[in-house]
Amino acid sequence: MSFLRRRVLGNSDDKIPTTEPDDADESHNKKQQEYEVVPAGKVNSSGKRKSSKKRNFWIFTLGGIFGVVTAGFFASSNDLIDLKALADVNLDTILEALPASFVQDAQQLQQHEKDAVNYDSFSVGLHARSQGVEATHPVIMIPGVISTGLESWGTEEESRQYFRKRLWGSWSMMRALVLDKASWKRHIMLDKDTGMDPPGIKLRAAQGFDAADFFITGYWIWNKILENLATIGYDPTNAFTAAYDWRMTYMNYEKRDQYFTRLKNHIETAAKISNKKVTLLSHSMGSQVLYYFLHWVEAEGYGNGGPTWVETYVDSWINISGCMLGAVKGLPAVLSGEMKDTAQLNAFAVYGLEKFLSRSERAEIFRAMPGISSMLPIGGNAVWGNATWAPDDKPGQNISYGEFINFKNGNSSISPNRNLTVEDSLDFLLDNAEPWYKKMVLGAYSQGVAHSKKQVEDNQLIPAKWINPLETRLPIAPSLKIYCFYGVGKPTERTYYYRHEADPLSYINVTIDTSVTGGEDNADHGVVMGEGDGTVNLLSSGYMCARGWKIKRYNPGGVQIKTFEMPHEPDRFSPRGGPNTGDHVDILGRASLNDLILRVAGGRGDLINETVVSNILEYSMNVKIYDDE
Repeated sequence: MSFLRRRVLGNSDDKIPTTEPDDADESHNKKQQEYEVVPAGKVNSSGKRKSSKKRNFWIFTLGGIFGVVTAGFFASSNDLIDLKALADVNLDTILEALPASFVQDAQQLQQHEKDAVNYDSFSVGLHARSQGVEATHPVIMIPGVISTGLESWGTEEESRQYFRKRLWGSWSMMRALVLDKASWKRHIMLDKDTGMDPPGIKLRAAQGFDAADFFITGYWIWNKILENLATIGYDPTNAFTAAYDWRMTYMNYEKRDQYFTRLKNHIETAAKISNKKVTLLSHSMGSQVLYYFLHWVEAEGYGNGGPTWVETYVDSWINISGCMLGAVKGLPAVLSGEMKDTAQLNAFAVYGLEKFLSRSERAEIFRAMPGISSMLPIGGNAVWGNATWAPDDKPGQNISYGEFINFKNGNSSISPNRNLTVEDSLDFLLDNAEPWYKKMVLGAYSQGVAHSKKQVEDNQLIPAKWINPLETRLPIAPSLKIYCFYGVGKPTERTYYYRHEADPLSYINVTIDTSVTGGEDNADHGVVMGEGDGTVNLLSSGYMCARGWKIKRYNPGGVQIKTFEMPHEPDRFSPRGGPNTGDHVDILGRASLNDLILRVAGGRGDLINETVVSNILEYSMNVKIYDDE
């Protein structure tokens, strides 16, 4: 159904500043002048635009058709709709019922979009290749949640119908969720005691490029990066993906799948064959997984690589939209099964969603995927603020972001009689969650802060600390380079209004108070927005890069850190934001990001200037974490 999407790329420039001239280094200047970043205008010149009226007409009409089909999916209890019959409906069936002229124009739209996407993707790589950029370091990609498909390998009777079908990240997932929800839940949820596969169920992370390039057909994830890497000489012999089952706790990756052992061997083999150190490329949760791996691989009794392993094998780490200090939207997801995307739905949509997957079911599913809880906010009040202050409060802001969960109308013994900070909210979640969930989270993750060098060094031996960059340090690898690339300027969930849950049939005690809209903090249906990339808050994506890893106890080896922020400047005619988007996922298709990746992989990362356009430097200095050396 790719023609249901529409991309008309803009002509705004997205130039990357080059390094300032240095009279003392003429050779460096020459290299720099030879390499110019492709302007977005060239990338976007994919033909003339349709008139906005005609374009909007087709978007509205095609969207209406899609809406009718979607409405059928959500009306699971409506006797007028035969969902089993919908399983046999395909795009051809729909097109046969449409006028020929309508179909012809729709096909033209589809071809126009395909041409624009293809030109956009390859132009970045072609431009880089024309300037002498070529494949240099082997590249290994560690994806995030949305770009890691999970497929069934179970052979028990219930699982046979799903054998090698993706129950996360495909239309098979949607079909199973709609037509066989109970079975889909049994497959996707982990055993609550072991944190592993339930008896008779076997889900595994899909491997290879096909597992990461698209989420569902037509919805690209890593595809544009793969196309551009290929343009400068990468292929399956020097570029690899390392997918993982993100539902599990990190230690269980190794226990069940030997994930970290395989990743270690992959890196060592790639480096030895190419005689070059490896470039590691991670996105979102994948950045946390990679940070954990950098500790596991060197630790005695685990990876046994020793203190020089990273220095020996890793040239650079490209950290894209990494949630290094978690994401605050993860807390309401596991607390009450909701977030902005559900809180702001209209009444009809909420009714359909609740009939489809209730809040209780969503919370149950999120908790039964304890890997997701690795993204709960890290750093407590020192990072996210207290009852009267937060480092990212704006001038003149009357209500601090530090009050993370606000009980405006607390009216029960279950709801606290005060508002909660992030630190308080984590305690509230664990106190009101099932014992198995509390045990699993406390045993696998730590959200604290180490304030001394001794604490940091002691934590290097504790696996539960390895996800937390505020309690552990980077490897002693002086030649390692870390590049932090992330989007800014897109409203991102920051605080919430909650109320007591009145439904006696729900085991969840609280829910977002969607009646709270407007006010001094401009809440929208109980959700207050802050700065970030739409998913990960700026404090999480930017603090360690801008400030944390500049503190000696967290980076005693002097690892080089460069930050490059990308403002969210979406093309209003493109559903995915176009080549200048800063969105958490869509940024993977951004022209300037792809260009930066090619530079680093091609050995020219030294030409990248640190570029900060947000207030992260100011916010970082406000965070209550201090250097003790």
